[in-house]
Amino acid sequence: MEFMDITEYIQLVFTDYTLRTITLGTAILGAVTGMLGSFAVLRKQSLLGDAISHAALPGIAIAFLITGAKDSNTLLLGALVSGLIGTFWIRGIVTKTHLKSDTALGLILSLFFGFGMLLLTFIQKQPNANQAGLDKYLFGQAATLVESDVWIMAIVTGVCLLVMLLFWKEFKILLFDEDYTKTLGFNTKFIDILITTFIVLAIVLGLQTVGVVLMSAMLLAPAAAARQWTNSLGVMVFLAAIFGALSGVFGTAISASQNNLSTGPVIVLVASVFVVVSFIFSPSRGILFKHIRFVQNRNDLQLHKTLAFMYHIAETHEDISHPHTIKILNNFRGYTRSSLKKLEDKGYIIIKGNMWSLTDHGFETASNLYNQQHRTDE
Repeated sequence: MEFMDITEYIQLVFTDYTLRTITLGTAILGAVTGMLGSFAVLRKQSLLGDAISHAALPGIAIAFLITGAKDSNTLLLGALVSGLIGTFWIRGIVTKTHLKSDTALGLILSLFFGFGMLLLTFIQKQPNANQAGLDKYLFGQAATLVESDVWIMAIVTGVCLLVMLLFWKEFKILLFDEDYTKTLGFNTKFIDILITTFIVLAIVLGLQTVGVVLMSAMLLAPAAAARQWTNSLGVMVFLAAIFGALSGVFGTAISASQNNLSTGPVIVLVASVFVVVSFIFSPSRGILFKHIRFVQNRNDLQLHKTLAFMYHIAETHEDISHPHTIKILNNFRGYTRSSLKKLEDKGYIIIKGNMWSLTDHGFETASNLYNQQHRTDE
C-alpha cells in the first residue's frame, strides 16, 4: 500500500482497531503535552522536556533488568521514577549551587542519557532474546500502542485537566510573579512540584509513541505555536492542546498512508509546520504582518515628512493655495512621486500640471506634523 486516499483513511479509523487506537493515543498525547508544554514555555524551561525525556531512559533499562519483561506499564513506571529523580536533581543543583538552570539541565540530560545508553548496550548483549525492541523507546514506535495505553493516557489527561482547573489561579500567579505568590501565602514549592510532576508524566506517556530523542519537540512545538496567537494563558493552553492533538492525528494519517514512515518523527514534523505557520501568519507577532506594519509605518513617515516640508514652503505665503513647482520637492530626501499621489488622494494637496498647493485640511495637518517634528528635534 503505497498511498491511501483520505476517505479510505477516515473509513479505516472507524473500522481498523489498530489505526483507531494509534490515532486516539497520539491525539490525546498531543493535547496533554501541548497543555503542559505551555507552562514549560512560559516558565522559560524549554530544555526541561529534553532533560526529563533523556533522564527517563535509565529507568526503562533498570525496570527491564529487574523484571526481565517488556511490559510497557512497568517500563514506563521505571521511566517516571527516573524522570522524577532527574527533575529533582536539577532543582537541587540550581538551589544548592551557583549554577544556572540551563547548565543543570545539560548536566542531568547528558549524565542520565549516557547511563541509559550504557545499560541498553549491556541489555542488548544479554544471551536471552527477550530484550529485542527496547530501543523503540529511543525514537518511539506508535504501532505498539494498545487500548490499555490509550486508557492510561486518557485518565492522566483527565487528572491533569482536573488539577489545572483546581489550581488554575495559583498556576497563573506563579507563572507571572513568583514573589507575589509567596506574599499571598501560597506554597510555591508545592505548586512548582505539581506542575513539574505533570510535565514528567506527560513526557513519560509519550516515550512509547515519540521516543526519548524527539519528545521535547512534542512538549514545546504546540505551545510555541499557540504563544504566537494570544496573550491569554487560558487561550494559549487551549490552542496548544488543539495544535498538539491535530499534530497527532495528521502525523498518524500521513505515516499510515505511506509505507516505511515512522509515526513519531512525522508527528513532530507536523507540529513543526504549525510552528512555522504561526511564526509567519500570526496577526500580532507573525513575521509577515510585522513586515507589512513596518512598510506601512515607513510609508506613513515618508508622507508626513513630505507634507511637513511642503508646509515649510507654503507658510512663507499668505495664500496657502499659492501654487509651487514640483521641482522643489526633487531635492527633498525621501520624496517620491507615489507619495505625492497619496497626499493628493488623501485630500492634503492639489496638483495641477507641474504645480502643487496645499488644501486647508492639508495645511492644518501639515502644521501639526511640522510642530511635532520641531518639538522632537528640540
